[in-house]
Amino acid sequence: MTTTTTLPDQKKVGMVSLGCPKALVDSERILTKLRADGYAMSPDYAGADVVLVNTCGFLDSAKEESLEAIGEAIAENGRVIVTGCMGEEADVIRARFPQVLAVTGAHQYEQVVEAVHEAAPPTQGPFVDLIPQIDVKLTPRHYSYLKISEGCNHSCAFCIIPQLRGKLASRRIDAVLREAEKLVAAGTKELLVISQDTSAYGVDTRHEERMWKDRSVRAHMTDLARELGRLKTPEGDQPWVRLHYVYPYPHVDAVIPLMAEGLLTPYLDIPFQHASPSVLRAMKRPANEARVLERLKSWREICPEIAIRSSFVVGFPGETEDDFLYLLDWLEEAQLDRVGAFRFEPVEGAQANVLPNPVPEGIKEERYARIMEVTERISAAKLAAKVGQTISVIIDEVGEPDEDGDIGATGRSQADAPEIDGNVFLRNVPARLTQGDIVKVDIEESDAHDLFGAVSA
Repeated sequence: MTTTTTLPDQKKVGMVSLGCPKALVDSERILTKLRADGYAMSPDYAGADVVLVNTCGFLDSAKEESLEAIGEAIAENGRVIVTGCMGEEADVIRARFPQVLAVTGAHQYEQVVEAVHEAAPPTQGPFVDLIPQIDVKLTPRHYSYLKISEGCNHSCAFCIIPQLRGKLASRRIDAVLREAEKLVAAGTKELLVISQDTSAYGVDTRHEERMWKDRSVRAHMTDLARELGRLKTPEGDQPWVRLHYVYPYPHVDAVIPLMAEGLLTPYLDIPFQHASPSVLRAMKRPANEARVLERLKSWREICPEIAIRSSFVVGFPGETEDDFLYLLDWLEEAQLDRVGAFRFEPVEGAQANVLPNPVPEGIKEERYARIMEVTERISAAKLAAKVGQTISVIIDEVGEPDEDGDIGATGRSQADAPEIDGNVFLRNVPARLTQGDIVKVDIEESDAHDLFGAVSA
């Protein structure tokens, strides 16, 4: 008589992930480890044995959103573990929610996993050890975030990231490339390189060299970019490689030719934050805005299709009307492709909180409206210039046929990062089109943020 062993039901973990893409990568790493330990993932509160809330603590509004998420998880499930940036304020969290099971800080993966093991011990035993580890992704299969470092060496007056995540700690170049290669082999068509300061990658390790394949490569942004540009999908195609959080250090000039050669996606996400020299000094940011304009011009001469996105803070303490007008004039000259703007918000522990001459809320709102009007006008003109062109588009979503059998789809151009930039909306696409396909699209219309078109015949 043959006896069989019935595996006990897997314990299930729910996850609420808040904040930036770097936090999303943290969530993926935590869930990957838990999956390897025999846990299943629960899509809802009701089916979870324990719920993880990965919090954001960058702004007071983000902290409040995190607290609301914790409260909802407690109300819906009751067994909650808190991690992430706001985990550094465990006393605040426990004062409001004394019933949370555990609180850990940002990228404290081992502590989070230990807390889950204690709250809901794994039940699979040695049988699960025979199953190969499968990475858990919270993004669609066709694009992936590639985190190259933790922490930051800057001391910007408005930011507390170094207090939350520590100083710069770069990953080994061979480890990063191995992860990238694995992601592309598994179906990733677009790699989004992220960190707190991508340009500073490897500074803390003195750009140490490691062997990769048959060659030595440095832990340096330019070496990393060049190697990522050599990756191939299983079909032999080149994945898109998009650089985020790039500070405009001089060596950034070296990656622009790689974009012109087609090794990198012609896109740079640069956090300028402001243009007025006096505001930049108060922010403790580099203040050479004229030189930046010269470099933007040079980059566009080398790679005309390059798209520059950035974010700006309005209403920083001491910002005068002249400072703000300087910023608007700079934006008119810079002609950035994608711009996000934020009203200054005090963050507990930030140096900016004690600066004199705070800007009244009403003026912040008025300046925010003005900067958005300018940047939307610039964006609308740039997108209108693309009407009539044929561009590459990566497909994010394919819809269901309508009553006439027509199928629509949503994608992005190389100038658009997921979640933060615009979209390309396609009409009447072929039925064979699937998520992750990269296709040529004839652009027919545009508005201030998005493009509209059809797959080329």
